Amino acid sequence: FAGCGSVGIEALSQGAGRAVFVDYSKEACKVIGENLELCGFEERGLVVCAKAEGFYQAPERALQRLGRARFDVVSITPPYEEVVYSDLLTSVAEADALVGDGSFVVVEYPVELGLLPPVIAGRMVGMKNRKYGRTMLAIYCVRPGVDLYPRPEEFGDPV
Repeated sequence: FAGCGSVGIEALSQGAGRAVFVDYSKEACKVIGENLELCGFEERGLVVCAKAEGFYQAPERALQRLGRARFDVVSITPPYEEVVYSDLLTSVAEADALVGDGSFVVVEYPVELGLLPPVIAGRMVGMKNRKYGRTMLAIYCVRPGVDLYPRPEEFGDPV
Protein backbone atom coordinates (compact mmCIF):
# COMPACT_ATOMS: atom_id res chain seq x y z
CA PHE A 1 0.00 0.00 0.00
CA ALA A 2 2.99 2.32 -0.49
CA GLY A 3 1.42 4.31 -3.35
CA CYS A 4 3.95 6.91 -4.47
CA GLY A 5 6.09 6.39 -1.36
CA SER A 6 5.30 9.72 0.29
CA VAL A 7 4.94 8.39 3.85
CA GLY A 8 8.24 6.49 3.78
CA ILE A 9 10.09 9.26 1.96
CA GLU A 10 8.88 11.74 4.57
CA ALA A 11 10.16 9.38 7.28
CA LEU A 12 13.54 9.23 5.54
CA SER A 13 13.64 13.02 5.28
CA GLN A 14 12.99 13.24 9.03
CA GLY A 15 15.88 10.93 9.91
CA ALA A 16 14.62 7.35 9.57
CA GLY A 17 17.60 5.17 8.73
CA ARG A 18 15.90 3.00 6.12
CA ALA A 19 12.46 2.35 4.69
CA VAL A 20 10.82 -0.52 2.86
CA PHE A 21 8.05 0.32 0.38
CA VAL A 22 5.59 -2.46 -0.45
CA ASP A 23 3.05 -2.13 -3.23
CA TYR A 24 1.44 -4.61 -5.60
CA SER A 25 1.29 -2.19 -8.54
CA LYS A 26 4.33 -2.34 -10.82
CA GLU A 27 3.66 1.28 -11.82
CA ALA A 28 3.59 2.38 -8.17
CA CYS A 29 6.87 0.54 -7.51
CA LYS A 30 8.46 2.31 -10.50
CA VAL A 31 7.25 5.71 -9.24
CA ILE A 32 8.54 5.00 -5.72
CA GLY A 33 11.97 4.15 -7.13
CA GLU A 34 11.98 7.36 -9.17
CA ASN A 35 10.89 9.41 -6.14
CA LEU A 36 13.59 7.86 -3.96
CA GLU A 37 16.17 8.77 -6.60
CA LEU A 38 14.85 12.34 -6.97
CA CYS A 39 15.09 12.81 -3.20
CA GLY A 40 18.53 11.20 -2.93
CA PHE A 41 17.29 8.30 -0.82
CA GLU A 42 17.83 5.40 -3.24
CA GLU A 43 20.46 3.88 -0.92
CA ARG A 44 18.13 4.02 2.10
CA GLY A 45 14.92 2.81 0.44
CA LEU A 46 13.99 -0.71 -0.63
CA VAL A 47 11.06 -1.19 -3.02
CA VAL A 48 9.23 -4.53 -2.85
CA CYS A 49 6.65 -5.14 -5.55
CA ALA A 50 4.27 -7.57 -3.82
CA LYS A 51 0.92 -7.76 -2.08
CA ALA A 52 1.28 -6.21 1.36
CA GLU A 53 -0.66 -9.01 3.02
CA GLY A 54 1.80 -11.57 1.67
CA PHE A 55 4.79 -9.44 2.63
CA TYR A 56 3.55 -9.16 6.22
CA GLN A 57 3.69 -12.95 6.52
CA ALA A 58 7.14 -13.34 4.95
CA PRO A 59 9.29 -10.20 5.36
CA GLU A 60 12.53 -12.08 6.08
CA ARG A 61 14.21 -11.35 2.74
CA ALA A 62 13.74 -7.58 3.09
CA LEU A 63 14.77 -7.67 6.75
CA GLN A 64 17.91 -9.59 5.85
CA ARG A 65 18.85 -6.94 3.25
CA LEU A 66 18.38 -4.29 5.93
CA GLY A 67 20.30 -6.24 8.56
CA ARG A 68 17.28 -6.14 10.90
CA ALA A 69 15.43 -8.77 12.93
CA ARG A 70 12.05 -6.98 12.74
CA PHE A 71 10.62 -3.61 11.79
CA ASP A 72 10.56 -0.80 14.35
CA VAL A 73 7.70 1.01 12.60
CA VAL A 74 5.14 -0.28 10.10
CA SER A 75 2.91 2.26 8.35
CA ILE A 76 -0.27 0.90 6.77
CA THR A 77 -2.22 3.17 4.43
CA PRO A 78 -4.44 0.90 2.35
CA PRO A 79 -7.12 1.97 -0.13
CA TYR A 80 -10.09 2.41 2.23
CA GLU A 81 -12.63 0.28 0.39
CA GLU A 82 -10.27 -2.51 -0.69
CA VAL A 83 -9.35 -4.17 2.62
CA VAL A 84 -10.99 -5.80 5.60
CA TYR A 85 -9.27 -3.91 8.39
CA SER A 86 -9.89 -6.51 11.10
CA ASP A 87 -8.25 -9.24 8.99
CA LEU A 88 -5.40 -6.98 7.90
CA LEU A 89 -4.54 -5.78 11.41
CA THR A 90 -4.83 -9.23 12.93
CA SER A 91 -2.41 -10.58 10.32
CA VAL A 92 0.08 -7.80 11.14
CA ALA A 93 -0.30 -8.29 14.91
CA GLU A 94 0.29 -12.03 14.56
CA ALA A 95 3.25 -11.72 12.17
CA ASP A 96 6.16 -12.49 14.50
CA ALA A 97 8.64 -12.13 11.64
CA LEU A 98 7.35 -8.61 10.90
CA VAL A 99 6.90 -6.95 14.30
CA GLY A 100 8.19 -7.65 17.79
CA ASP A 101 7.97 -6.21 21.27
CA GLY A 102 8.10 -2.42 21.07
CA SER A 103 7.37 -2.20 17.33
CA PHE A 104 4.92 0.53 16.35
CA VAL A 105 2.16 0.07 13.77
CA VAL A 106 0.55 3.19 12.32
CA VAL A 107 -2.75 2.63 10.53
CA GLU A 108 -4.68 5.09 8.36
CA TYR A 109 -8.38 4.28 8.04
CA PRO A 110 -11.65 6.04 7.14
CA VAL A 111 -13.76 7.70 9.84
CA GLU A 112 -16.77 5.82 8.44
CA LEU A 113 -15.27 2.58 9.74
CA GLY A 114 -15.79 3.70 13.33
CA LEU A 115 -13.10 3.25 15.95
CA LEU A 116 -10.60 0.41 15.81
CA PRO A 117 -10.34 -1.83 18.90
CA PRO A 118 -7.92 -0.92 21.73
CA VAL A 119 -6.11 -4.29 21.53
CA ILE A 120 -5.60 -6.50 18.48
CA ALA A 121 -4.70 -10.20 18.71
CA GLY A 122 -3.87 -9.79 22.39
CA ARG A 123 -0.53 -8.08 21.69
CA MET A 124 -0.97 -4.93 19.59
CA VAL A 125 -2.08 -2.18 22.00
CA GLY A 126 -3.66 1.13 20.94
CA MET A 127 -1.53 4.09 21.97
CA LYS A 128 -3.21 6.99 20.11
CA ASN A 129 -6.13 7.42 17.75
CA ARG A 130 -6.76 10.76 16.01
CA LYS A 131 -9.21 12.15 13.48
CA TYR A 132 -8.10 14.39 10.58
CA GLY A 133 -11.14 15.20 8.44
CA ARG A 134 -12.32 11.90 6.90
CA THR A 135 -9.09 10.18 7.94
CA MET A 136 -8.36 8.39 11.20
CA LEU A 137 -4.82 7.61 12.29
CA ALA A 138 -4.27 4.89 14.90
CA ILE A 139 -0.93 4.17 16.51
CA TYR A 140 -0.44 0.74 18.06
CA CYS A 141 2.52 -0.73 19.89
CA VAL A 142 3.30 -4.44 20.05
CA ARG A 143 3.59 -5.36 23.74
CA PRO A 144 4.52 -1.83 24.86
CA GLY A 145 7.14 -1.45 27.56
CA VAL A 146 6.44 -0.04 31.00
CA ASP A 147 7.38 3.50 29.95
CA LEU A 148 4.58 3.68 27.35
CA TYR A 149 0.99 4.48 28.26
CA PRO A 150 -1.86 3.06 26.14
CA ARG A 151 -5.00 5.13 25.66
CA PRO A 152 -7.84 2.60 25.30
CA GLU A 153 -10.42 5.38 25.72
CA GLU A 154 -9.44 6.69 22.26
CA PHE A 155 -10.40 3.40 20.63
CA GLY A 156 -13.62 1.42 20.16
CA ASP A 157 -14.98 -1.60 21.95
CA PRO A 158 -12.65 -4.61 22.27
CA VAL A 159 -13.24 -7.38 19.77
